[in-house]
Order: sequence, then C-alpha cells, then structure tokens
Amino acid sequence: MTALTLSTAAATGLRADAIVVGVAKGEKGLVVAPGAEAVDKAFDGKLASVLETLGAGGGEGEVTKLPAPSGFKAPVVLAVGLGALPEKAADGATFDGEALRRAAGVAARALAGAKKAAFALPIEDAEDAGVIGEGALLGAYSFDAYKESAKDPKNGKAPLGEIALLGGKPRDKAYKAEIERALALAEELNRARDLINTPPNDLNPEAFAAVAQAAAKEHGIKVQILDEKALTKGGYGGILGVGAGSSSAPRLVKLSYTSSKAKKHLAFVGKGITYDSGGISLKPAGHNETMKCDMAGAAAVFAAVVTAARLGLEVNVTGWLALAENMPSGSATRPGDVLRMYSGKTVEVLNTDAEGRLVLADALAKASEENPDAIIDVATLTGAMVLALGNRTYGIMANDDAFRTSIHEIAEEVGEPAWPMPLPADLRKGMDSPTADIANMGERMGGGLVAGLFLQEFVGEGITWAHLDIAGPAFNEGGPFGYTPKGGTGSAVRTLVRLAEHTAAGDLG
Repeated sequence: MTALTLSTAAATGLRADAIVVGVAKGEKGLVVAPGAEAVDKAFDGKLASVLETLGAGGGEGEVTKLPAPSGFKAPVVLAVGLGALPEKAADGATFDGEALRRAAGVAARALAGAKKAAFALPIEDAEDAGVIGEGALLGAYSFDAYKESAKDPKNGKAPLGEIALLGGKPRDKAYKAEIERALALAEELNRARDLINTPPNDLNPEAFAAVAQAAAKEHGIKVQILDEKALTKGGYGGILGVGAGSSSAPRLVKLSYTSSKAKKHLAFVGKGITYDSGGISLKPAGHNETMKCDMAGAAAVFAAVVTAARLGLEVNVTGWLALAENMPSGSATRPGDVLRMYSGKTVEVLNTDAEGRLVLADALAKASEENPDAIIDVATLTGAMVLALGNRTYGIMANDDAFRTSIHEIAEEVGEPAWPMPLPADLRKGMDSPTADIANMGERMGGGLVAGLFLQEFVGEGITWAHLDIAGPAFNEGGPFGYTPKGGTGSAVRTLVRLAEHTAAGDLG
C-alpha cells in the first residue's frame, strides 16, 4: 500500500521524484491552482505560460510533465488538470472535492514506478487533504498478483511508493483524522478491488469466507460462517439452490462490528457470486469473461464493515456476505424448480441466471430478524440497470423515498455517480407463479426494477431498506480514469462508509 503523509516542507527543498501541481481552465487561459505558489515563483511566475506552450489546457485528467527549475530537489514537475476554475476562486471559493480527488488519482497513476511524490494541490482545510489523499491512494492502485513481469523492476512499474501532501497541518487533529480516514478507507476499498480482480479458480466461496474471517480477527469484528451443512439445517434454499451445481459449496458470512456508544444499527447485505456462468440458463459467449466480478457487492459490504471498525464509528454495522458459485452440472438447479427460501416463501426458478436475487433474498430475510434501523443491499444484479444508467452510474431503489434520497445525496457527496429508481407496483404481477409464491423473473422491460421488487418481498415488515444495483460501475472494462482503475472498482464502498458515518453522527433519522 502506498504511504501517505502530511508535510510542511517547501516544494523546493523536498526530496521526491516529482512535484504535483494543479492547473485549471480560467476565462483568459490556464491558471495555476493554489498550493503551487512556490513552484510558480521558481518559474518567475510564468509556469502557466510554459505549460500552455507545452499544450496544457487545464482539462480534467490532463497531465503535463516538465523539468523542475534549478534549485529543486525533485527533478520533475507534473501538472494535472482540475477542469474549470471555480467562480470567485480568488475570493476563497474552494475547488470541488471530487475534482481534487480525481486529479490526485490521475497524478498518482501517472507516477507509477516513482518512489515518492509531493502533492502541492489546493488544500484549504482538512477535508481537502482527505479527498486528495483518498484520490491519490485509490489512483495508485495496481493489481499485479498474477504478473511475473511486475516483479521485475525492468519490466514492471510498481505503484507510487509514497505521497507527501504539502500545505497540510501534520499536528492538527482534524488533518490527522482525515489522513487516517483516507488510509483506512483506501486500504479496504483496494482490498475489495483485489477480491473482485482475483480469478475465480482462486476465489471460491470458501476462500472469500477465509479472507473475511482473517480480517475480522485482525480488526475485532465478530464473524460467523455458515457452511453447507449449517445452510441446509437453517433452510437457506436460495443460497443452496444457486450453489447446487458447483463443486465449491456456498457460504453465508456474518460480520458484526459493534460500538458501545452506538444508537443505531445498519445491516449491509452483499451479493457474492464468485463466478456466474448463468447455471443451466448458460450465459452466451462474450458474457462470461468478466463474471468473476459478480461478487463485487459482497466485496463492498466486507470493505465497508472493516472500514467502520477501523474508524471506530459509533454505529453498529452488520455485514452479510451471501457467497455461492453459479455453475451448470447434473446437480444444478433447473428452470422450473421450486426453492423454499429461508423466509419460508417458495420461489419458482424460471431463469437460473437470475441467481443474485435468490442468495440476497435469504440474506435479507436473515438480516431482518435482527430488526436493524436500515438494511442496504449491494449487488451486480441486472444488465437492465446497465442499459438504463450506463457503465458508471448505479441505481438506487428503496421502500422509503426519503431514505432513497439520502443515499443518493451521500453517493454524490463521496463522488459515486448514482440515480434514484422507482419500484412500480404494477411490475409485481409479472412475477406471479402458478406453482410457487413468486417467480424469480417477471416482465423483461424494467428488469432492474423487477429485481428490486423481488428483493423487497424478503425484507422484514417495517424495516427501512434500499437496494443498490452496481452492475454498471462495479467492473471497468475500459481504460482507467480519475482514480478508477481498469477492472474491479470498489463501487459503493464509499457510499456505505459515509452512510455509516452520517448515521453515527445522528445526521440521518
């Protein structure tokens, strides 16, 4: 993990491989952002014009490198674009936190292979330091566990080794707290990315459960793992039905973080299909290759619970990881089979590729027994949600409009694009079954909403609940952008953590 520190050193005298500065688009051209005054002065106040000569325009994500001026101990200045200059910036208006987060991520990724970099980006308060640190740590991420070339310094570039934030206050409690938060959050989010990127031959339900158990022991979290025998005894028909075709047995993992000062209890439920072939309803060619990411919801829940524990949040958080591998075989669940779920309801399985809702249904029913103040499930659930919102935005459904709005606002606050979606009652009829209480499929149009309506059936009466369908942003098949890498992204981790923080602070009802 990349190191993160606050430094009071001057940019001119700090030993580093590069000095990172911010630039923005002003009305009359390129503008050097606050924090880089010493660097600009070393260029005789002409840093902006030099960068413009090199083609820099200040656009978001743009990177321009140039030799550092004489007298600097760092050989390179890296200018990263922040986008449009905020109105009245000269009068004290701050740059948007997400712009700072993304710029820091871009710079950190551009400096892969470097041992140390000093970030002289705009820091007006502790929160700015936190978002810059968070973005840089997330941007420095690289998944190289399976690359022999990455072990050879000549062939691979290791992630940026150390980040020194200039302009912060190392002895200030607020600044120290923000840095500690950034480190804990980034480490756990990056661990979620590692899990999502791990090949399914190395990450089956049992292996995932073992990772969760080790982390729980390290951070004082209670853990309970239900294996196939316990699931059978408990009547978890959904999880068992999905995992029936695999030689890797399913698991249900419960992670419990408790605070002696907590007044609220949140339950997070994550879909953990460690590989999704579609089962008997086999996915067509071209749709299987990235299905190791179908456990991204469980990875997000796992990371959020551990982060809450590491930060010592004054809220009780229970995480439920519903883990199974969906494979076709002679023992696999067939279309037409009826499963008796943990809640006692029966489900006619019309499509075995609609498996995520089955494992979540059991976990939601179990989580409801503890009567938490709210349940939030996270899942790479439907291709329909990707069609509706694209690859970077996740959908939010809930049985409470105010709660849905709160989660949307929190998602936007932390820089995770999301959008509120409805749960139209008329779509429920499409899941009526002549054989069972409900079918696992309904109308094709509005399929993402149908899935939400199915899950709602398994939430305990009177419990506030929200469903986050992260099918689009959970796995980035394109090129990296901002602080988001190619591959597993860790989508929804930051939303869940911020929700827990707001709940602990009493900001949510």
